Amino acid sequence: MRHPIRTSVVLGGVLIAALTCTPGSTAPAPSSVGLPPPPPASPGVQLPAGATTADVAARVMPSVVNVFSERKADRPRATPFLSDPFFDHFFDLPRRPGFRNPNERERSLGSGVIVSSDGVILTNNHVVDRGDEIRVALHDGRELDAKIVGTDPESDVAVLRVDAKNLPAIEVADSSQIRVGDLVLAVGNPFGIGQTVTMGIISATGRANMGITDYEDFIQTDAAINPGNSGGALVDMNGRLIGINTAIVSRSGGYQGVGFAIPSNMALQVKDAILGHGKVMRGWLGVTIQNVTEDLAHSMNLQARRGVLVSDVTPGSPAAKAGIARGDVILSVNGHATNTSAQLRNRIAHAGKAARVTLEVERDRKPRTVEVTLGEIPNGGEGGPAQKVEGGLLGGITVQPLDRAARNRHGIPDSIEGVLVTKTDPSRADIGLREGDVIVEVNRKATTTVDAFRKAAKESDDGVLLLVYRDGATVFMSFNR
Repeated sequence: MRHPIRTSVVLGGVLIAALTCTPGSTAPAPSSVGLPPPPPASPGVQLPAGATTADVAARVMPSVVNVFSERKADRPRATPFLSDPFFDHFFDLPRRPGFRNPNERERSLGSGVIVSSDGVILTNNHVVDRGDEIRVALHDGRELDAKIVGTDPESDVAVLRVDAKNLPAIEVADSSQIRVGDLVLAVGNPFGIGQTVTMGIISATGRANMGITDYEDFIQTDAAINPGNSGGALVDMNGRLIGINTAIVSRSGGYQGVGFAIPSNMALQVKDAILGHGKVMRGWLGVTIQNVTEDLAHSMNLQARRGVLVSDVTPGSPAAKAGIARGDVILSVNGHATNTSAQLRNRIAHAGKAARVTLEVERDRKPRTVEVTLGEIPNGGEGGPAQKVEGGLLGGITVQPLDRAARNRHGIPDSIEGVLVTKTDPSRADIGLREGDVIVEVNRKATTTVDAFRKAAKESDDGVLLLVYRDGATVFMSFNR
């Protein structure tokens, strides 16, 4: 999962912790995506009757590697974790607050899974974030230089390649066929102590809205996974890959029985898109959505008691062109029920750019079918593209909606709503805004969308008062002609 210092979130005392062993940051890799159809599951080789857990482990371990990533240290970031002695065990960080040697190198340790005998390895994006030196250690003792073929921060998947042949590629299962209660093994390199196998069950499937990645459909397991397990294998009792270990939920930063893995079907879709096209081109509908609740259904007189409610439609988007309107309830995509916002987002994204999908929609308590040709997610994220303000007191500022990737990249909590500053013209240095600032209000009015911000900026002719979130605090900033 993502690096603890940069992306871990504490909610109600619970830490959603990264599994790598040192800091990282956002990788400069393609972040927009169109996914190919799910790859057919490898048929696998059934273990002989009476095979033991040790037989499964022996089959899997040669396919799991240790991944070492190194890069030049960033400037220090304000974080409550820098003073936590727990992280001293596996962070190579100076202990003087705010100090960082300019020549210091950050080292990240994780795991990876060989998925092709010609040297293709899957791991997590956060394991290799901006790494300029990547090495992998094989089960047979060899250490090889690795190249980052591509990464997808939105799903936290990265594809590496090493110059080697006849590697022991893992068999892959169809992760859609797993069931809660199935026995599983987790294989990786926790805390850098060496390859380790732990056992548990599948605790849940389809976990989403965890705030770990943009696209979440996690397998939850109680198999012990810890920092260093990131990118390692979650396998069934036939020794077949069903997931890439990614995150844990913990009050201490260590194993407490709740871990998450990216399903193998999703990981292989991303891998095939990166190898085939250099990036993933996810489908885009252009709607703001929320889950249908009993209260919403009652107050809006909806027939449906499930589905995804459309609360806004982006002008000019595929949804707008197809006639989707605010207040519609989307019940299914291509015949597959969408009971949650996460399910709808994943199905639309995985369908890919230019795909034609059939939506079952409820409007005015009546069902209807809508055909939509999807677009590609704009550069600014699902909420819409980045836009530059022209003229006026705020002219020269470029902003984009706050999406999950932006929150993770800049450490912005979910409680903050506004628009993210992505760029300011050099000629507007007088404004004092900088990349990563969140503009929460303009003239005491909330600006939760780019359109709202642009409208407020246009109306600010003589003076403007901004409420800005920066470095963990909100501050007022005023400008006058």
